[in-house]
Amino acid sequence: MARGKAISVKIATPKVIKALEASLAKLEADYASQASNEAKYEKAKEKWRKEVGKYAVAQIAKAENFRTSYRSWNKTLNVDFDLTCNEGDFPAEPIRDFVTMHQHTYTEQKEEIQNAIRILKMTDEETVNTSTYNAVARYL
Repeated sequence: MARGKAISVKIATPKVIKALEASLAKLEADYASQASNEAKYEKAKEKWRKEVGKYAVAQIAKAENFRTSYRSWNKTLNVDFDLTCNEGDFPAEPIRDFVTMHQHTYTEQKEEIQNAIRILKMTDEETVNTSTYNAVARYL
């Protein structure tokens, strides 16, 4: 489709309201489960760190570019080295499969969706025009 050409469609108001209500429910559920998802991710990340440590210790004979730093005041030794890793051998790092959202972003989006639903429920129009739909489309 060429840039600059506008699409002119009319969408049934009840369909838009239903879609916004579903979007609001999903937003609330995602935000509510965010803390437990983050805890699971951090647990998986810590497990991965331990696996990487075990991998590094097992591969130390192949290490290059050793760097050490001894702190006598607290009797700690920091050892740093480089390893060339094979893709198949190296533990896979966990990824976040959820979106994290700050409180203010959640509140703002929730209020905007709720306002859009209230306004659409008050209208007598059977369809929503394109400009109105564009205003709420990012929440669908």
